[in-house]
Amino acid sequence: MLDHEYTTKSSFQENFFTDWREEMSVEEREQIKKLSKCDFTHINKYFLDKSEEKKAMTKEQKQVLKEENNKLTEEYGFCELDGHREKIGNFRVEPPGLFRGRGEHPKMGKLKKRIQPEEITINCSKGSNIPVAPKGHRWRKVQHDNTVTWLASWVENVQGNFKYVMLNPSSKLKGEKDWQKYEVARKLKLKVETIRRLYREDWKNREMKTRQRGVALYFIDKLALRAGNEKEESETADTVGCCSLRVEHITLHQEKGGQEFMVEFDFLGKDSIRYYNEVPVEGRVFKNLKLFMENKEPEDDLFDRINTTYLNKHLNQSMPGLTAKVFRTFNASTTLQEQLNKLTTDSIVKTKLLSYNRANRAVAILCNHQRAAPKTFEKSMQNLQDKIAQKQQQLDVARKELKDAKKEHKRGGTERTRKLVEKKEAVVKRLEEQLKKLQLQMTDREENKVIALGTSKLNYLDPRISVAWCRKFNVPIEKIYNKTQRDKFAWAIDMTEEDFQF
Repeated sequence: MLDHEYTTKSSFQENFFTDWREEMSVEEREQIKKLSKCDFTHINKYFLDKSEEKKAMTKEQKQVLKEENNKLTEEYGFCELDGHREKIGNFRVEPPGLFRGRGEHPKMGKLKKRIQPEEITINCSKGSNIPVAPKGHRWRKVQHDNTVTWLASWVENVQGNFKYVMLNPSSKLKGEKDWQKYEVARKLKLKVETIRRLYREDWKNREMKTRQRGVALYFIDKLALRAGNEKEESETADTVGCCSLRVEHITLHQEKGGQEFMVEFDFLGKDSIRYYNEVPVEGRVFKNLKLFMENKEPEDDLFDRINTTYLNKHLNQSMPGLTAKVFRTFNASTTLQEQLNKLTTDSIVKTKLLSYNRANRAVAILCNHQRAAPKTFEKSMQNLQDKIAQKQQQLDVARKELKDAKKEHKRGGTERTRKLVEKKEAVVKRLEEQLKKLQLQMTDREENKVIALGTSKLNYLDPRISVAWCRKFNVPIEKIYNKTQRDKFAWAIDMTEEDFQF
């Protein structure tokens, strides 16, 4: 990991060194006192050489490896569910490594230890073929629980979280769950106006708890904030959601940038990703927020009378199956549908894809799905700029040649000169299209630099919206979903007509 920017961060270095010292022998501990004096370049070079060797393998050697992998998949990659052979998602246990986490995670750099069979629980039917533990080992336990969908589980040592071996996203079980999730979100469309009217009425309720509930729901609906589940007070990152916001996370501005009642949000959300937003709110919400903040310290809870469980219980009474998370799915899918309806106009596929990515981007921004700019970003942008300059040059030459051909045809038009003009026109047209394609690609990449489009595409957007859009505008589905995603959303691809609207 030497080339990774993680290794330059002080918390990464400290955590790594602490964990490494625990693994050292007494002699090593005596000798190795400072990480900055350690030189890892030799072992790093060894691994780089190994990776180069792998790249330099012949086609035949690669084929042998592929066949070995296929054998493993055949043996471990399938299970039988309700009489059907189903693919398993990931049947390999994570190897040891250094924990990275997302954002500024306080545990980055800690050692993820090797998982032993003695830590693994197997879940399968009674009387089925129980997998055999590796030689000299045994499983932690074998259980037969048909109320859960995992096949094996263990606890990882860094955060103490459960990890699972699950079915592949393309399995029948996952597909049905996905479909149900989006159907609940579609039902919310019919109820959302009533729910909005009710939470607005809550803003002027005499009971403080009800007012807080009304404002929290307004944020979850308007800003697609996560509800914010209470975490154990252990040493995990200080991340919050709507219900766990503290007074220090918001600043009120009576007026800012020419807009009234502005609220400035600044906190760490899920995965330690910073959420920063300035939004105008309604007068009564602003007034209530002032009230909630009265006589409180910065570290006090903003919504001190409510929690996620209470909020979800209330939502479930408004509509069975409704939770704060459904609002996020509903608002994400609604945004995609509206943006696609608004943005899609042009006839060429490249432009339509740019419109699609812009609609997807609007959702990613709403849901605060960010990423660090890819390591290769500058290099790939430079390559694109070079290609564009080259293409522009070719186009300039072609336009000049077309101009000359037209002049010659004007002087003494013959069949030969007419054909030459047509030929040169076709060349110019082709080059113009190619240049436009490259420019669109550049715009798209620049706009996606720090936005992660994948999270919303896989988890919050009803795939039927995308499938219907592809069918309506003659865009190949492969341009939107890759092979794995097409398997995951096979149910949507099979059942969706082009007139589907979320």
